[in-house]
Amino acid sequence: MDLKQIHELIKIINKSNIGEISIEDKDGKVTIRQKEEPAVTVAAPVHQVYSTAPAPVAAPAPASAASAPAPAAAPKADNLITIKSPMIGTFYRRPSPDKPILAEVGTEITPGKVVCIIEAMKLFNEIESEIKGTIVKVLVEDASPVEYDQPLFLVEPA
Repeated sequence: MDLKQIHELIKIINKSNIGEISIEDKDGKVTIRQKEEPAVTVAAPVHQVYSTAPAPVAAPAPASAASAPAPAAAPKADNLITIKSPMIGTFYRRPSPDKPILAEVGTEITPGKVVCIIEAMKLFNEIESEIKGTIVKVLVEDASPVEYDQPLFLVEPA
C-alpha cells in the first residue's frame, strides 16, 4: 500500500462508525483506529463487564424494595428486573422540564419504550426498556449523576 491509499482509508474511517480496520497484504499490515471519542460510544466490550458487576449491586436493591411494601410483595421481589444505566451521565426522568415524566412507579413499559434520558457530553440519550413489565421503584433522583451499570429502575416483568 502506498501513502495515498492509507490517507484515503483514514478519511473513509473518520467518516464512518468503524472503530478499527486492519489490512494485510504481501508488503505488510496496516491497522487504523478511530480516536477515543468514537470508541467511547461503542460499548460492546464494556457490556461484557455488565453481566458480572450487577450481582452485588442488584442484590440489596430488591431486598430494600421488598422491605418497604407489605409482606405480600416479598415473593415478587425475587423476580424483579433491574434496568441499569448503559453509560455515565446525568439522569433525567423527562425529556424537557415542560414535558411529563417518562416512567414512574406503576407505569407499564414494553420493549422500545423510553424510560429516561441520560445526558453525556451534551448529548441526550434516550434509554429504552428491553423488557415488558411494570415499574415498581425508581432508584435515582431526577437530574442526578449516574455511573455505568448503576441501577435506575426495578421492574416487575409481565
